[in-house]
Amino acid sequence: MNLHDRAEPLGAARWDWGRVRRVLVVRLRSIGDTVLATPALDSLRRFLPQAQIDIVLEDWVAPVLAGFDAVDNVIKVERGSARARVQVARRLRAIRYDVAYNLHGGTTATLLVRASGARHRVGYAYYQYAWLYNHRAPLSSELWGREKTHSVEQQLALLGWTGVPVTDRPPTRLVVTNEADASVQARLNAVGLDASAPFALIHPAAAFDSKQWATENFARVIADLHARGLPAVAIAAPQERELVESLRRITSAPLQIFADLSLPEVTALAARARLFVGNDSGIAHIAAAVETPSVVVFGSSNVAHWRPWTNAPAVVVREEMACAPCAGYTCKEFGVAQCIRRVPVERVTAAIASVLHERAQGAIKALG
Repeated sequence: MNLHDRAEPLGAARWDWGRVRRVLVVRLRSIGDTVLATPALDSLRRFLPQAQIDIVLEDWVAPVLAGFDAVDNVIKVERGSARARVQVARRLRAIRYDVAYNLHGGTTATLLVRASGARHRVGYAYYQYAWLYNHRAPLSSELWGREKTHSVEQQLALLGWTGVPVTDRPPTRLVVTNEADASVQARLNAVGLDASAPFALIHPAAAFDSKQWATENFARVIADLHARGLPAVAIAAPQERELVESLRRITSAPLQIFADLSLPEVTALAARARLFVGNDSGIAHIAAAVETPSVVVFGSSNVAHWRPWTNAPAVVVREEMACAPCAGYTCKEFGVAQCIRRVPVERVTAAIASVLHERAQGAIKALG
């Protein structure tokens, strides 16, 4: 029996699922948030193979789901535009959804779910403006029966509470499109790298200071990878180009950099990599979703909630501190975040050795 066949819901069906034809999922915000919603989308598609399943994403992050076959339509909303939100609300209303889930919890997401006019509107009871939902779920920790839950489990629990089988906790998943893969292959060849040869993908950027490991540390990691015979490719967003340029200047090993890839191209590049090494970020979740072995350096973030959700080998390296986790935007304890600064290079290189060994052992086992 397939593992998925044994998946169970976390509660009784709250309506007649046999009459459901159209389902809306609202999941706003970042790259990582979008990737971590894919297990919920896959669970819905498995449960409702014939239904129309749509998702609302912010326009800048929508390309992450390029080619993703668990949804029928990705509906984009322009970030920060009240006019765009009104237009999307009208579009949703016209589709006549049977069920709408808010996997985000923010005010905009709540208003879009309500504006959809769906017969069944589902959110957590702790959401702001929870009275706009006619189905309000208890905490995910109550539904799973333990105190700490991952972001993926939090989203799965909302579906599971309404009768969707979710207890197998599927991994995150993304699709590598043919167009993006061909583009990445051409880009690698253009900088003198054999697109079929192994390399490590490095992502040295992060959303804020308490999540960004020092550039000098990444430079030493790249040298260590070079000594292992694994060349490195570093990526960043266009506005972060100077970071990877600086990394290339200070590392003692050759380094190729890309700071202009589209999100589908990032996915394709991550899928080709032998290893991912980077900060806790949306890019780390992309790498996990294409089952690339990874080493992720954590600072202020809650590891239990944000670690890579994957079947691939993945190691989180962090410094244990009494004040962690925290919101991370500013460090109230030290002024300058120490959690990320105290992670030693040696622990990261040891994690790399461990992950590469685990990957090699897995390949031997698969052959044998």
